[in-house]
Amino acid sequence: MMQTQTIRSGSQQESPLEIKHNQKLKFGKSSDFQIELRRRVDDLFQSQGLRERDCPAMYIKTVFLLVSFATLYGLLVFAAQSWWQSLPLSILLGLVMAAIGFNIQHDGGHQAYSNVAWVNKLMSMTLDLIGGSSYNWRWKHMVLHHIYVNITSYDTDLDIGIVGRLTPYQKWLPVHRWQHYYLWLLYGLVTIRWQLYDDFHNVLIGRIGNHPYPRPTGWDLVIFVGGKAIFLTLAFGIPLLFHPLWLVLAFYGLTMFVLGLLLSIVFQLAHTVESAKFLIPQPATGQIDSAWAIHQVETTVNFSRDNWLMTWLLGGLNFQVEHHLFPKICHIHYPAVSKVVEQTCQDFGVSYMQHRSFWGGIASHFRWLRQMGMG
Repeated sequence: MMQTQTIRSGSQQESPLEIKHNQKLKFGKSSDFQIELRRRVDDLFQSQGLRERDCPAMYIKTVFLLVSFATLYGLLVFAAQSWWQSLPLSILLGLVMAAIGFNIQHDGGHQAYSNVAWVNKLMSMTLDLIGGSSYNWRWKHMVLHHIYVNITSYDTDLDIGIVGRLTPYQKWLPVHRWQHYYLWLLYGLVTIRWQLYDDFHNVLIGRIGNHPYPRPTGWDLVIFVGGKAIFLTLAFGIPLLFHPLWLVLAFYGLTMFVLGLLLSIVFQLAHTVESAKFLIPQPATGQIDSAWAIHQVETTVNFSRDNWLMTWLLGGLNFQVEHHLFPKICHIHYPAVSKVVEQTCQDFGVSYMQHRSFWGGIASHFRWLRQMGMG
């Protein structure tokens, strides 16, 4: 069944329509679409003898990506002797790190990798390997984003501070007139910020954005501290034994820029484009008119559904509609599931949105940023 939990928001007023502090959100109660969609997807798996998780293809992909990560890291740190050798290795390492996040960590974090809890936990911890925090991600992504996608003041992925305006309900500043140009550069710096600052800051203050969350304790705290120690050792400690500081910082920055740019763009193409809906709750009641499943479809846009290579590299996150509806199904099934979802949306009169290509999504995001920058 879909997630229906609520959390409380401690956000400040961010729109001309007042958003109450600590207001619970409620979605529409009609569940006919969700029930029928679940039934049809269940029929798909049963009729074809498929397993939702523990897929051999996913295990093979995991081994390939982790071996690629270790190989590229080893070549970059221990073998490269010139900039023309280090440059492509650094870029490729950033690409593989993004693929680890899109594929292994993302499925593990959503419990879509395996039916075994500790396997999912282990796979989700690959985010700690590449510099993030699997604990913080669980709260920021699975709760604050997935349940309340594109709801201003609740979905923290929409809040990028004063540098950008992604929804019609956020405060406009004059600098936003040029955001459709400069935000692309800032996207590449996102991972450096959460690796070296945001994760530590969130744990210290017990908040993600304006939303309180429980600080990690016990094994969660051990994983947080241990993960950061391992990443910092890989990123700085070991390389500094063989290379000067300026060179280590330069190639760390390049690798993380590639990683940050990819992670940011894939999210933006799914939610901050022209056809996606952006909502705030009714001020008096905290009500969202649409039922939860319909809300997920209408705030999410697919892209490049027919591009098998992009689907493989992005862990199926070009099928974001299917992912938001069925986050606990392994992503390798999204292409098949998408046909069922599209037909069910058509039968129920729900808008199923997509861009035919990656570049179509890029262009739509550019136009959306320009529109939001106009005030």
